[in-house]
Amino acid sequence: MSHRGYLNHSGRIHPSLSDLPWGFPHGFLGLDEDISNFKTCKVVIVPVPYESTTSYEGGAQKGPSAIIEASRHIELYDQELDTSPSNVGIHTFPDLRLIRDSVPGAMDELETAYARVVEVIDDRFLIMLGGEHTISFPAVRTQASKVDGDMSVLQLDAHLDLRTEFEGSTYSHACAMTKVVEVADLVSVGVRGVSEEEAKKANTNDNITLIWSDEMQSNDAWMDRAIGALKSNVYLTIDVDYFDPSLVPSTGTPEPGGGDWYRTLKFLRRVFQERTVVACDVVELAPNPAVHAPDFLIAKLVYKLIGYRFAKE
Repeated sequence: MSHRGYLNHSGRIHPSLSDLPWGFPHGFLGLDEDISNFKTCKVVIVPVPYESTTSYEGGAQKGPSAIIEASRHIELYDQELDTSPSNVGIHTFPDLRLIRDSVPGAMDELETAYARVVEVIDDRFLIMLGGEHTISFPAVRTQASKVDGDMSVLQLDAHLDLRTEFEGSTYSHACAMTKVVEVADLVSVGVRGVSEEEAKKANTNDNITLIWSDEMQSNDAWMDRAIGALKSNVYLTIDVDYFDPSLVPSTGTPEPGGGDWYRTLKFLRRVFQERTVVACDVVELAPNPAVHAPDFLIAKLVYKLIGYRFAKE
């Protein structure tokens, strides 16, 4: 494999962002400086290892580092695309370390930081690695404002995350999409674990399209329905519990059933071909030190997203 090696901290942060709470740098794919240079890259990755409201099993704060570490073992050549997507240049920021004593305060801090990053990176493709799903809505609000609200959110998730509040908090990861639908249409794919409140909300809200997981099993007609509901601009958020737990058991709230690898890739490639994906996040990986396959799968998924984003070029 070429272009491998840990990067020095020098030159990793744009001067105007140097005052944000960055941690130690660790680059996606372990790319050398010549291909991960911020000035020439087309992709920017921001790890946000934030976890505060996770229910059932924790560990999502370790997700970004596990994804980045696993990515160092990915073959850079992509057989499906017949190219090495890393050649577009991928720059990884150090961890963005948010405050822990206040979830609303942390989300305000993230929204400010994310907006500043968006301003600095221009039209580069931005991928945020979480962390819990709460981190999505500050990013969505920033991206929606850039396109005057002409944006849909495509959510791959076992859960709707449409609760009004959960365990006494309106900022819980289980409420993340409730805040999202205030600024964007929502298309939720792979859902199979919901409350009655969430199901009613989804079924009575015109700007929410719901693709149940069992609907995805017999044929691929659901792909047309999902893509047809998306506006021209799309923000993609992937909660890794979207996948069947036989593939990704390393998550806080696993649900039986869910997405498989190849149909998911087929769907995502169509989304990138038929819509403009403005940014992505991948959240809720809770790595198990004894089982590395889920970390690698999610790292490979992130790499596939990069490949699909630039396949037209």
